[in-house]
Amino acid sequence: MRITNKMMTNNALYNINNNKNLMSNLEQQYSSGKKITKPSDDPIVAVRALKFRTNLSELNQYYEKNIPDALAWMDVTESALSTVNDIITSMNTYCNQGANDYPTAEDRNAIATTLMELKGQLYQEGNTNYAGRYVFSGYKTDTSLVFNEASTNLKYEITEPLEAESIDRISRVLNESDFTEFDPNNLTTWNTDMPYKIEQYRMKLSYTGLEKDAFGTDEGLKFSYTTEAGVEVELDGTEPATARPKLNQISVLDEKAYDPEEGTINFIPETGELILSKDMYEELRTSTNIKAEYVKDEFDINDLRPEHYFDCTVTDTEDPAKEPVTYTKQDQQIQYEVNFNQKLTINTQGSDAFTTGITRMIDEIVNSINSVKAVEDAMLEVDKMLADTSVVGAKRTKLEEIKEQLKAEHALKTTVMTEAFQRGITITEQEQEVLNVATADMGGRYKRLQLTQSRLSDQQVDFEELLSNNEDADLVDTIIKYSAAETVYNSSLSAASKLVQTSLMDFL
Repeated sequence: MRITNKMMTNNALYNINNNKNLMSNLEQQYSSGKKITKPSDDPIVAVRALKFRTNLSELNQYYEKNIPDALAWMDVTESALSTVNDIITSMNTYCNQGANDYPTAEDRNAIATTLMELKGQLYQEGNTNYAGRYVFSGYKTDTSLVFNEASTNLKYEITEPLEAESIDRISRVLNESDFTEFDPNNLTTWNTDMPYKIEQYRMKLSYTGLEKDAFGTDEGLKFSYTTEAGVEVELDGTEPATARPKLNQISVLDEKAYDPEEGTINFIPETGELILSKDMYEELRTSTNIKAEYVKDEFDINDLRPEHYFDCTVTDTEDPAKEPVTYTKQDQQIQYEVNFNQKLTINTQGSDAFTTGITRMIDEIVNSINSVKAVEDAMLEVDKMLADTSVVGAKRTKLEEIKEQLKAEHALKTTVMTEAFQRGITITEQEQEVLNVATADMGGRYKRLQLTQSRLSDQQVDFEELLSNNEDADLVDTIIKYSAAETVYNSSLSAASKLVQTSLMDFL
């Protein structure tokens, strides 16, 4: 094959250009720090880079945003639960003091005041929020767990499930004295029949002050259950007088309120209590599917919102054109995606940590304390009258009888008060068990989240290393290659310069 000068010149220029391109590529790698600048440089590296960047972007979303937000939510929840636990512990301490230390009137009043303050703070913790979202309200993060102010325009039709295990035994003093009717100038009208104490079985609804004619009749409750034999029983207070079983709505002021007839359940709307006769207790304690339907349309501040606890329908009585809203109690888990195909529940629902038992218990203790105080005030008034030496004869005798009556009533009500404190001990311990379960469940999820965070931290480092190995240039190796390429380029230029110096004329 004949090699011409033209061919040699073209080959020299081609090699010089290739060497220059190699130097340019190495210069770009050195200045950019990347192996490639466009996918066509190395399609395999480009595809791997896209995959690694996508995975790393997802990891960063989980590690830098989702998990920190979830941890913050759970930290707020844990802090609230810890405070609630401290409050319930304090309540338990005061109940122990009231049940065992025989406190004075001043001590009892201080206990009552403190318990009421603790009750208010307890449910305010239920309104804890994170970034404007209530943490105990399930999906309804824009709705507080308790009423922040008194409400009279919302009418709730509530269906509350009850359990046979919730039936407790209570004491009540009957034939109480009414000192408001005491007339020192006409003592003959005073009823000096001695008070006495009875014990009855009771189921408590979650609310007091219930509507008395809730369903368009004179009755305010629908009560149903399934007997041990499988018979479904429904009572609404419209049963005939001779029917058994029977639901009987009755005022708390009625002397028979806490003394139901055989086969009867006394419903007391003012206190939200169901007082059971002995035979009804025996039937209900083995029954299932017990539930009560009732209406409440007035709520005080710190009352729990029914929609977080029960199936209910709420109507705005001030806006009749507004459609009623129906709520169904269900498990409402707020879940965050914290890893590839991994979700974690971050919320604790109020119904899993707060029950309605505490507020009812506190109210009963305070009422029993006030009841004892009222008798003590009456005894002081009678003592003042007896201290008057001008009071003699039949009037003094009558006052002595009244004093003995009040002393007996005081002893009975003190016993009832002590029993209320004892129930408070039991209820606070039960509340702490519920709270401990909720706290332990949240703690387990929190630990899982921390482990996931730790694993993602390692994965983040691994993916960044893989991404770097895939697309980042090795600067030391690039400098060495660049120096070698530069030497080759200069050599090619030198060789080409010698080649083009000679021509045919040099040999003629």
